[in-house]
Amino acid sequence: MIKSFEEIIQTAQQKGPKTIAVAVAQDLEVLLAVKNAKDLGIAEAILVGDVKQIRQIAQENSLDISVFTIIEQPDIVQACRTAVKLVSEGKAQVLMKGLVDTAIILKAVLDKDIGLRTENVLSHVAVADIAGYDRLFYITDAAMNIEPDLTTKKQIIQNGVQVANALGNDNPKVACICAVEKVNPKMKATVDAEALVKMNECGDLSGCLVAGPLALDNAVSLEAAQHKGITNPVAGNADILVMPFIEPGNMLYKSIVFFAKGKIAGIVVGAKAPIVLTSRADSDIAKLNSIAIGILMASK
Repeated sequence: MIKSFEEIIQTAQQKGPKTIAVAVAQDLEVLLAVKNAKDLGIAEAILVGDVKQIRQIAQENSLDISVFTIIEQPDIVQACRTAVKLVSEGKAQVLMKGLVDTAIILKAVLDKDIGLRTENVLSHVAVADIAGYDRLFYITDAAMNIEPDLTTKKQIIQNGVQVANALGNDNPKVACICAVEKVNPKMKATVDAEALVKMNECGDLSGCLVAGPLALDNAVSLEAAQHKGITNPVAGNADILVMPFIEPGNMLYKSIVFFAKGKIAGIVVGAKAPIVLTSRADSDIAKLNSIAIGILMASK
């Protein structure tokens, strides 16, 4: 089981390279990430966007991008559509968001004619490497599904399990994160957590071990779980943290980056191909880590 981003990079080097189609590539962090991925032997890239801006950014930062194919498309909507089409036609295996709003690239992904849509729910999985822990955490959903219902949460878990599997975790422990550990009819998240546990117990949600409701402390800290008398095997040992809705997921994601100084990556699952999707404020390292996960997802 892969336990760090260093191991993710090493494994991606063994399984790569794959080709990434980058939508709206005129962004320094994006260009740094794809150049590093190329240098590491992880990925090739097709850059779609404003060629003048792409070349100017590269020149100002001494980046050699002559190794990449660049497609001129200054209109961001059309750039997204072009990048998506490259993936749907098999010319690239991974899609990457550049300097563009998530909603715009996802609209292209979901286009019936050129897109990558399936019958599955699309969801974002953040992968976090945090100092002091012996494992990676998979946080979902911090970026896409605003207030998922029970059926959507089930598919969000299944998407998270796919990412964990791609990183060598064959039976991840899933914690349904709530504010409390007991089911309260007035707190929908706890009711959903109980239902998801029952789905897991009856085999309707397989490939993982689900527990909940669990507060964050007793999901990730064995000491906290023991102090509260929680003996569930997921308690204190969770791999996948399922957020009740988008706000706490987004706050946890950004808290890991800005408070804990943790390493982070982001991938969208549920489409025909993995989608590298990070915050525009994320560093080039976060984007490189996300590319590496995309390569592993595309290599399954």
